[in-house]
Amino acid sequence: MRSRRSVRATLVALAATAGLLAAVPAATASPEGPAPAASPSAGVTVKVAQTAADRLGTARKALVDAVSADVLTRSQDAKELSPKTAVAQLAEEGRKVVVDVREAKGDWARGVAYVEASREHHGGPEGWLFLAQRENGTWVPGLEGDKAFAEHVAVSPLVGKAERETITAYAEREADPQAKPGEIGIQANVNGLLLPWAPDTVMTLTGGPHTHGGVGNWSSLDFAGGSGEVRPSREGTATSMCGAGGGWTRVIHPGGFSTDYYHMRNTAYFNGTAISASTRLGSIGVDTCAGGYATGPHVHWSLRTYDANLNGTYTWLNGRTVGGWTWYHGSAEYSGCATRQGLTACPGTVIYNRRA
Repeated sequence: MRSRRSVRATLVALAATAGLLAAVPAATASPEGPAPAASPSAGVTVKVAQTAADRLGTARKALVDAVSADVLTRSQDAKELSPKTAVAQLAEEGRKVVVDVREAKGDWARGVAYVEASREHHGGPEGWLFLAQRENGTWVPGLEGDKAFAEHVAVSPLVGKAERETITAYAEREADPQAKPGEIGIQANVNGLLLPWAPDTVMTLTGGPHTHGGVGNWSSLDFAGGSGEVRPSREGTATSMCGAGGGWTRVIHPGGFSTDYYHMRNTAYFNGTAISASTRLGSIGVDTCAGGYATGPHVHWSLRTYDANLNGTYTWLNGRTVGGWTWYHGSAEYSGCATRQGLTACPGTVIYNRRA
């Protein structure tokens, strides 16, 4: 295991610097003070739950540096830049890099990290669950979607049995042999995934397939109207990506898929929490806790999975059946439609959410 992590561990060891983050007074995550300029976490917004801060003690700084370095390596908008340059450029765009440490126990820590989306576009942020283990004094983090994360999930005391089973199934899913490189095959099982509201009730499709964050696969749909109540597409484990009160929730489902829900208001708070398909996540809204913008109340729903190399990705919708409707890309983002039993639903259409 150490050999597979040697490069990562070396980078983390080089990243560790002296000094402590400011104490955190709140039981829920609260911003901390700025890190020293030479630190990989310099300019990063750091949140640490009080119980985690107490348990980590002087190890907090090295942990945050290690996770920050990984985040800036994984981010599409930062990975080709040095940490200092990446954070500075994102800050010029009004975008934050956030590391939120929520739990710690012994040599383990877990939390959430994300890079805000541009507030000039209707895009979604990049975000990851993370687990980190301290080995011989060095923190080895794993971000959702990489091999270290899957390895940590298998043994970390911060991951419960039900969550471990769900995440492991998600992380280990293999691509269909007929898929294009880096994509999950179109035959991958999405049966049982609903659209993000109660079955056999309606919402209005306001945006056909489009990207989650402005680049990549057209993985996302927008919905509004109906009762306004947002529910998960299936049972699974849920995490509030922006923390308590934030409008972004991720649910990891059995069978290899996860779903994101953004712009919600009146949200429930989850932290690796087992939920049923009938759990209320929140209501449609215009929340931008992690960037982007919304012109009116809606839920931005996205389909996620891992490619054959275990890299997390927002996967394409074209040809997939979700909520009883088969979705197709249009000639431009947001313009695509869906079909069901001879009916066609394009943006502006009120549709039922069906199990099959």
